[in-house]
Amino acid sequence: MSEFLAMLESVSPILVCFLICAAKILEITIQSLKTCMMVKGQRLKAAGLGFVECIIWGLVVSGVIGTLGDNPLRLLFYCAGYATGLFLGSTIEGKIALGTSNLELIANDDSTEKIIDYLKENDLGYTVLPGHGANEKMNMIFIVLPRKRTKRVLADIRKCCDNKVFVVASEVSKFAGGYGLVK
Repeated sequence: MSEFLAMLESVSPILVCFLICAAKILEITIQSLKTCMMVKGQRLKAAGLGFVECIIWGLVVSGVIGTLGDNPLRLLFYCAGYATGLFLGSTIEGKIALGTSNLELIANDDSTEKIIDYLKENDLGYTVLPGHGANEKMNMIFIVLPRKRTKRVLADIRKCCDNKVFVVASEVSKFAGGYGLVK
């Protein structure tokens, strides 16, 4: 590792700062995705990302970490890389939308019919239970779907019901069976 540190000392100090930042961004982005995959039960993918994360840590970050206190600019770039990596990792995870969502909708009869039509057209499974609200009869509609479809489905349902639907969305950690979702 001392050869690595000696090599860093021969490189432009600002370039070293940017290398530290880039390495930390990559490491923390991978770490964020790895954590999400572990939580979602994708252990093999998480292990692979953990391996890559360790290589980055071992080759780059650990070689520089001892010198961060000597150079406030390096420390600043290290911290900026860490924060950027967290943001980037969570943004990427949001885009790939790992996992499954559960939507619980409460709607009146008219909106329920519109929602059911939409769900049938889009080949989504659902369960409807009758209920009572403060002023009228209501229905509870339960939908379990891939998380990457959740945002679009919610927008479409709210639009077809003129926003006259109450929605609770949550993530599902485990499930078995169900229309179109057998695992």
